[in-house]
Amino acid sequence: MIVILRPYYLTISLLILTSPNSFFTNPHNKMRQTFSIPFTTLLLATVTLPPPSAVVSAASGQWQLLQKSIGIVAMHMQLLHTDTVLIFDRTDFGLSNLSLPGGRCRHDPNEKVVKTDCTAHSVEYNVANNTFRALFLQTNIWCSSASVAADGTLVQTGGFNDGERTVRTFFPCPTCDWKEIPGGLAARRWYATNQKLPDGRQIIIGGRREFNYEFYPKSHATAKNIYSLPFLVQTRDPYEELNLYPFVFLNVDGTLFIFANNKAILLDYTKNAVVKTFPNIPGNDPRCYPSTGSAVLLPLRSKNPHFSFAEAEVVICGGAPRGAYNQAKKNRKFIRALTTCARIKITDPNPTWAVETMPGGKGRVMGDMILLPNGNVLIINGAGSGSAGWEFGRDPVLAPLLYYPDRKPGSRFEILNASNIPRMYHSSAILVRDGRVLVAGSNPHVGYNFSHVTFPTELSVEAFSPPYLEAAFQNVRPRIVGPVSGTRVAYGQIVKVRVAVAGNPLVRSLVRVTVLAPPFNTHSFSMNQRMLVLEPRNVTNVDGPTTFEIEVTTPGSPVLAPPGFYLLFVVHQEIPSEGIWIQIL
Repeated sequence: MIVILRPYYLTISLLILTSPNSFFTNPHNKMRQTFSIPFTTLLLATVTLPPPSAVVSAASGQWQLLQKSIGIVAMHMQLLHTDTVLIFDRTDFGLSNLSLPGGRCRHDPNEKVVKTDCTAHSVEYNVANNTFRALFLQTNIWCSSASVAADGTLVQTGGFNDGERTVRTFFPCPTCDWKEIPGGLAARRWYATNQKLPDGRQIIIGGRREFNYEFYPKSHATAKNIYSLPFLVQTRDPYEELNLYPFVFLNVDGTLFIFANNKAILLDYTKNAVVKTFPNIPGNDPRCYPSTGSAVLLPLRSKNPHFSFAEAEVVICGGAPRGAYNQAKKNRKFIRALTTCARIKITDPNPTWAVETMPGGKGRVMGDMILLPNGNVLIINGAGSGSAGWEFGRDPVLAPLLYYPDRKPGSRFEILNASNIPRMYHSSAILVRDGRVLVAGSNPHVGYNFSHVTFPTELSVEAFSPPYLEAAFQNVRPRIVGPVSGTRVAYGQIVKVRVAVAGNPLVRSLVRVTVLAPPFNTHSFSMNQRMLVLEPRNVTNVDGPTTFEIEVTTPGSPVLAPPGFYLLFVVHQEIPSEGIWIQIL
């Protein structure tokens, strides 16, 4: 077995005689992988040994400024199956820095700041070309929610003022623009959370002073239906709320895991019944807006020969202690953010939380948790003290963290290279198909204020390249040859994925396929973010020694993977390929 390490240090060959309990560990400080070696196996390995100074300097990952300004603030972002990113901010805080084309203007007598506005508040960003075009919005889309329908249409719900009951749709094409459906919602939805469902609908949960949920699309008979959710009353703090943008995940049995403030339940939405109440998160501190932490459903894995997915785990990281919002707003006192991550297996009969501390001595509020193609989690953006809200955060946390879910507690975190741009309130982050993470937004002040504030309005877009994109891994990085991007697949279908590896032989035992639902990201939560790990049935050589065919079975049910577009990656020795789009229907 050849182990690939950083290429720019002294290289020596080692002949290692192993014993029953021995392990060979890659000392690379970014992509460590441990292999168990059978008794008396003779292992010839090419090992690259870094000097002592490189071991101390463990940070990696690269930052690139893509656009100094896209004219608007990236408060909300969604990657679409055309490799474009839909971005929008809000309409009620003045003229943006991007004019609408053709002299088009927005006229709104109900607007509070500018009643005639000839500037854009939404753009479509082309990832491949690093270009963007202005889009038109009529009603206020501020602090809204969304999910992508099975056909690739973004269905966005709610907002503020004249937009609070509006549904907006966007289907990507070179000339497409937003379409608006006034009165499409039964209740006002501002700071709500959306989750795609197995039947193709989305459920819209909560929002400011809305302790209920509804579904979209609607039939004529259900157009005005809303369903009470007392859990949202129980988790509302009278002075800080603390239950806005609740963390919602579709469980493997079709129920919904809902976390708000410091509590969590399983909801059977088909019966409007709470079927399980979880223990409070340890410490009892809130993790939802405005004490904004972040949460992720860890990759779902099949644990048996029948490729069923029976377990689901949630991790919640960071946030602000109870009272932090009021202390920042009323007293200009900025309390240190929470330093902990709490993890729970929501499918256990008697689940308990396990708590870990993030490294670096800093907490993180307003951070984002992004699933990477290899199943690890990137924690990025945010502040070390204060809470969500304009100028309520201090001490920007510029260095991302990597969280390795499969490692043992105490060894799951790694600090990566820092950006030099603070990403505070209303920043966002999403993964794109080539494995980079787009990072944008921060502090959209009234009037797009760039001065006389602690953290000015930020219009730039950066890309963060995680360590797996380093040139050192080129020889193990797989390249998908087939199927073509955009292929439709059925549930439970056997799919043959063909890959090429440029350099070393494919290590068949270290190959897997991941499928990822790209999320809608806003306010530090990635709605509908979901990954399934597909273990290969067969890995065979085809067309020479560097091309392989990997046979996997797609998820067997829309409960596991609601219908729609997913990114499919092949991961080899923890190094992912560029993704391709598949549509599961």
